[in-house]
Amino acid sequence: MKILTYNINSVNARIDGLLNLLKKENPDVVLLQEIKTETKNFPFFEVESLGYQAEVLGEKSYNGVAVLCKHKMTLKEKNLPNFTDEHSRYLEVEFVKEQNKYCVASLYLPNGNSSTGDIGNKEKLRYKLEFMDALYAHLQNLKNTYENIIIGGDFNVILSEADVYDTKPFINNALYVKEVKDKLKSMFYLGYYDAYRTKYPNQIGYTFWDYTQNALLQDNGMRIDYFLLSPKLADKLKEVSVDKETRKSAKPSDHAPLIAEIEE
Repeated sequence: MKILTYNINSVNARIDGLLNLLKKENPDVVLLQEIKTETKNFPFFEVESLGYQAEVLGEKSYNGVAVLCKHKMTLKEKNLPNFTDEHSRYLEVEFVKEQNKYCVASLYLPNGNSSTGDIGNKEKLRYKLEFMDALYAHLQNLKNTYENIIIGGDFNVILSEADVYDTKPFINNALYVKEVKDKLKSMFYLGYYDAYRTKYPNQIGYTFWDYTQNALLQDNGMRIDYFLLSPKLADKLKEVSVDKETRKSAKPSDHAPLIAEIEE
């Protein structure tokens, strides 16, 4: 089974690129973040024409998540349970393939920085930390129901020095502060695995390059997109890769797709 996660940075602005990506990779499941459109304006016809069912939690101009699946899926959660959120950041579905039941979610975790590009007055950081607490509680509950769990998306967390071109610009940044990194690590202590680091403990795996300052050309990137896998799926992980070519394509998102292949 192939699953792909991609912060697309506006699905309607990049629909041609998305369709090309789906044709090239032919994934079973696609997790999209920052679709930046209301649900009614999502390009359902275009993705359905390639054989995908779409579940969408949209939001006008900002945020928004979606799950595309080649197998019949059932919507389980729109936004995190027991967490009041005016934004569209979490969408969870269930599907069955080869008699195996899967729980899959698309996640767009808050950035946490103020308008100045750093922690600032910490209001947005508090929102991020509270969101992560709710995510932790939900991941804990999911383990009581499912063996096959995949949470994929833009986590907006730089977990270590190995995950960014230079730590110095991020000392006071909500992507890299200790409280945020500790919250993500706590999810690993629940038994979830970081798919990329499970396969490649020491390899650079940047998934984001800013549009400015020749970041892509100079490879000034960061790894902020993740798959979290339950133990059973971590054992079945065959490969995980970053599709940097899509980031180099015409009219790209500032993120690259992250792709995982899992034995069935």
